[in-house]
Amino acid sequence: MEVLEENDEEEQREEELMKALEISDEPHNIETKLSVDQVFVPSDVSDFDWSSIDISQLPSSYKTNSPREKKLLRIADHYLQQYTHLCPDRKPLFLYPVNECGIKKFVSTTVRPTLLPYTELYHWDGCASFVCDYLTMEPLKSPLIPPSLLYSPTTILKYQRGNCFDFSVLLCSMLIGAGYDAYCVNGYATHDICSLDETLEVCPLLRKPQEVPKEIMKKSNKYRVKSSPDMQSKFELQQEAKKKAETEATHKNEERGEEKVTEVEKPTHDPLYGLRVHAWVLVLSGKREVPEPFFINPFTGNSHSTMDEHFLGIESVWNHKNYWVNMQDCRNGCKDLIFDLGDTVRWEIMLSETDKPLQVLLDAEEENELFDRNMDDTEEEEEDTSFAMPPSWVAPIQISPREFETRCSQGKKVILYKKAKLEKWAPYLNRNGLVKRLTVYADLGCTEVVEVREWFKNREDMLDMRELNKQTQLTTEYFSPGHLLGLKVHIYKSMEPETERVMEFYNEARVDGLQKRAENASEIKEYFVGRDDFKYFQHTEFGKRGKKISVAGARTDINSRPIVQMKECFHRNLEKPADEDVAERVFLITEEMIHLTYHLKDKYITASKKDFFKPTENYRKQSEIMTPEMCITYQAGSSVKDKKLLHLYKLLQELAEEEKQLKQQVRQSEAEVLNILKIRENEEADIKLTVSIYNTERNEKRKQQYEATNAMEDEFPVHEEQDLDYLAPFLIQIGHPEKMTKGQVLRLRDDCLTDFKNRLIAKANIIQARFEKEVEELKKKNQQFQENQSQLSREEEAVFLADYSETMFCIHIVALRLNREKQTAPQKYLALEEKLRKDPRLAVHLSHA
Repeated sequence: MEVLEENDEEEQREEELMKALEISDEPHNIETKLSVDQVFVPSDVSDFDWSSIDISQLPSSYKTNSPREKKLLRIADHYLQQYTHLCPDRKPLFLYPVNECGIKKFVSTTVRPTLLPYTELYHWDGCASFVCDYLTMEPLKSPLIPPSLLYSPTTILKYQRGNCFDFSVLLCSMLIGAGYDAYCVNGYATHDICSLDETLEVCPLLRKPQEVPKEIMKKSNKYRVKSSPDMQSKFELQQEAKKKAETEATHKNEERGEEKVTEVEKPTHDPLYGLRVHAWVLVLSGKREVPEPFFINPFTGNSHSTMDEHFLGIESVWNHKNYWVNMQDCRNGCKDLIFDLGDTVRWEIMLSETDKPLQVLLDAEEENELFDRNMDDTEEEEEDTSFAMPPSWVAPIQISPREFETRCSQGKKVILYKKAKLEKWAPYLNRNGLVKRLTVYADLGCTEVVEVREWFKNREDMLDMRELNKQTQLTTEYFSPGHLLGLKVHIYKSMEPETERVMEFYNEARVDGLQKRAENASEIKEYFVGRDDFKYFQHTEFGKRGKKISVAGARTDINSRPIVQMKECFHRNLEKPADEDVAERVFLITEEMIHLTYHLKDKYITASKKDFFKPTENYRKQSEIMTPEMCITYQAGSSVKDKKLLHLYKLLQELAEEEKQLKQQVRQSEAEVLNILKIRENEEADIKLTVSIYNTERNEKRKQQYEATNAMEDEFPVHEEQDLDYLAPFLIQIGHPEKMTKGQVLRLRDDCLTDFKNRLIAKANIIQARFEKEVEELKKKNQQFQENQSQLSREEEAVFLADYSETMFCIHIVALRLNREKQTAPQKYLALEEKLRKDPRLAVHLSHA
């Protein structure tokens, strides 16, 4: 009855809304009756006055049209006239809206393919998530018609806001630049898609992947063993049937209660269903290994199937090269659409694609006739099929590293889902490195918290994620590789020692191969991987004690938990016989016993065992002799007991020594747990974030060093290196006279030039001698190799060839230096002569010489 009453109320509300809107068959009637209150506006969208933006610094391409753009607008106008004549019942096409400067621009020229230098933006999901996070959504002024304005992607990025068309053009530009076959779509979608209302959608982080059922192939076999007869009691079957009926009745009651809840969760009826305009991105298969076409909602960054029921129809699609109009029926939404843009029956193209070869080649005469015919056409009917799309008028799209890192407006974004809330922050905005938090609630009102998940970045303690279950109070921490103690996962309820917890480790980073450790007040379970002794499991049980440890940093050897039992399990060691390879070893400390269980031998169902009984203190004082009663042996496949007591005695001594070592390992494990807890408490008390050395803005240490070097340069300016005074040694010889005669000046110049010439010759001679020496050594080595080639082994021959190659390389380097010196020596000599001629101390006399 309650359900019927709710349905009647809902029908009444719909009738009232329909009467208020007075919906008719024509969409413009709906538009005029639609009130502002019925347009959903997200609460975080603030009013922004686009008329106040500064356009004075924009390039000239934003404010004018080139001749090719004007011609394109004429073609588009002619195309629109033909379209409205052939399809008068359809809405006008979205072809040339006005940009931010009030200039009509064709939509394809607004797309600017760009590949940005960020690895995350090389893939479609990275581009989509960046666009939906970086921009703030603004609803269309009228939900029934496309906007009359379409701003450039650069302006949209500058002010970080836009409508669905702005989102789609920016995302399509980035996807085409990354190599995808992407298109902007002008179509119709549901109210939730158009208004970015995700309160009835499940959070993508909570969606479970669909399990593909595996088909079990049954092969007929006429030789298979017949199944045994059914020996089950009929009375028991009847009782089980009764229990099933009772459980089904309870399930039905629960389902009725759930139906009431789901009715509340159902979206209300939309009177504008199928009429709401929306823009999104279509990605076709063929490039970047895309297997099949799919949609991308730019508001959320999520991908959708082309058969998704939220997308109700398509008017047109475009990219940076062309424009296509959908001629297919959209009564069933986009489910039946075929996205073969080369099919001219289903998709009406505006410009012929010049980048694709013609299927039929024309003869030369036909080409001339076609050319003459096109030349005679009037300008009004001119529609050149070979016209190529003009280049984009938009300036290059640029995103700085700081903008790419900050992402969200003001560094934070909140998204509300069904029974969940997702919060995002820019890196380094929170001191604890928090970048994302998902809060899961038990009710639609989001009042009772069930679970909290937090993601971190750039933490020095390598913490990557933390999950907190509010119902069980269980905390799970996930760490990236590189933690101080190789920690991978930490599951706990309390940070107090000797409480229930599970620790997982990166076993490759540990010497003992420990992979997992589970601990509570009474036991410790440890799991190992890749050990040389083949041990994979260790279980330690503890007894009760008088006082309980309370300090995290206390020593383990004081009032430690008494060990009751230690158990070890080993994998099979194929180098030993099965009846000598221990599979399980149990040390019963309180009972003074040791149990050994060996691996199963082939074709045996029982394993060999040995039970050792340790001698008491009185027996140890009296004698150290091994007696048969101290060991009980079971040898699988043999009834003869092992009578060699000496062998058993040595084995018992080895086990006693291993028991001591195992106790030490247990105490070390306890100490390690306490150490990890102490380190984790210190890390959480003083959280530190790491900064890359390449991040010059945030790396304070590198920034201080750079500022210090700049300060030193300002305080101690670097003087230009002064030229060497070649006259100084010769002026010393004549006593540095204040005035020199012409003869002294000429003699000083000649001595300086002669000395410089001799030094150049000496340098060349040294290089020539080195060259001749290397050539002589090469000849000797070559002669020795030819004489002893038959006696050399392969290794000696390889050593000789390496030495030979090294000598050849040295000769080559020396020859290059020698040629360079011969070529540059005259130039150096003339340069020194010119310097001496311009020297003020000699210039007076040399100028007249």
